[in-house]
Amino acid sequence: MKSHLKIPINRLRKLRPFSLGARPYEFKYLMNKRHIDLIDLCSNDYFGMTRDKDVINAAYKTSISDGLGSGSSLFISGSRPIHELLETRLSEWLGQEKILLFPSGFQANIAAMQALADRKSIVIADKLIHNSLLVGIKASGAKLVRFLHNDLIDLRTKLSKYCLSGRPIIVVIESLYSMEGTIAPIDEICKICSEHNVKLFVDEAHALGILGPKGKGLSYTHKNSVNLLSGTFGKSFGSGGAFLACNSFMGEYLIQTSGAFRYTTALSPSLAAGALKSLEKLQTHNSWRKDLIELSKEWKKEIQNLGQFKIKGNAHILSIIIGDDSETISMQRYLEKNGFLAMAIRPPTVPIGQSRIRLTIRSTLNKDILKKFIKALKNYR
Repeated sequence: MKSHLKIPINRLRKLRPFSLGARPYEFKYLMNKRHIDLIDLCSNDYFGMTRDKDVINAAYKTSISDGLGSGSSLFISGSRPIHELLETRLSEWLGQEKILLFPSGFQANIAAMQALADRKSIVIADKLIHNSLLVGIKASGAKLVRFLHNDLIDLRTKLSKYCLSGRPIIVVIESLYSMEGTIAPIDEICKICSEHNVKLFVDEAHALGILGPKGKGLSYTHKNSVNLLSGTFGKSFGSGGAFLACNSFMGEYLIQTSGAFRYTTALSPSLAAGALKSLEKLQTHNSWRKDLIELSKEWKKEIQNLGQFKIKGNAHILSIIIGDDSETISMQRYLEKNGFLAMAIRPPTVPIGQSRIRLTIRSTLNKDILKKFIKALKNYR
């Protein structure tokens, strides 16, 4: 019997296991029975927290006292004191009344969309929102309308049209877009949503810990205008899991109605402890954020100065736009031969004709690495 399932042969992906290298910016990859050291230019571990001894020790101690895993959902016996402590500290840091923890950012975003929208709703979303949000919108049954990326005129046009329907409307954006590295015009979007009296959701996954006042995210100064926001512990925090932040009513509504929150094994206590320690360090080391942004600007400037590539990104995520899928894969392989792990990002992750090499700039990268990378780019083709 023939299956109706089809594998996209022209866009196959392969899973490859990487071990941590001796240096804080290296991975080891086993190829032809020998380990190859690769400089990491693709992970989201922006401050090297995944290898930080304080973070690891906090996770270890909690795994001994509270168990490696939680063993059940928060509603059964999965809740631990470390969960409540992390929720409290995040609530204080972000000025939010309620924090809900999730095992992953994908799951948190699905829960958010199902809480804000239903089949009577219209979701007006930026063209480049994350796949997790699209999955959540589809699961909610809401009508999905896309506006052009960061285009305020198109957003206003869509709102003016659909507000006439009388149906509930939710605008969905990211603060820092994970593939483009572009920053949403949060001030203007909050103002537009307020003018049209519609709800606003912001995904702060890649901005939290780095951008906004003291790293609290780009929507922090507009927290009264944002109905729900998501954040993750798997990037700047170097741990795992995620959270939603909102007011007390929305928090209680999620607790009582969200299947994605209720019917899942709770976040590992050790990951929660690691995230809490990372939060403490991020609050203490204020210079980290500024240094990372300055480093990112330097990388972008040096690549632009080559005059060979189109580059996107306004912060610590940069994309070298290649366009053609095969050419992008060839460039990834070339960079690996030169000691760099920088991944080819292809459709459907990015639009057709926009394949790219995505770079994540991290605090562990030094000037010698930048020089070596620029030299490799110069010699490409």
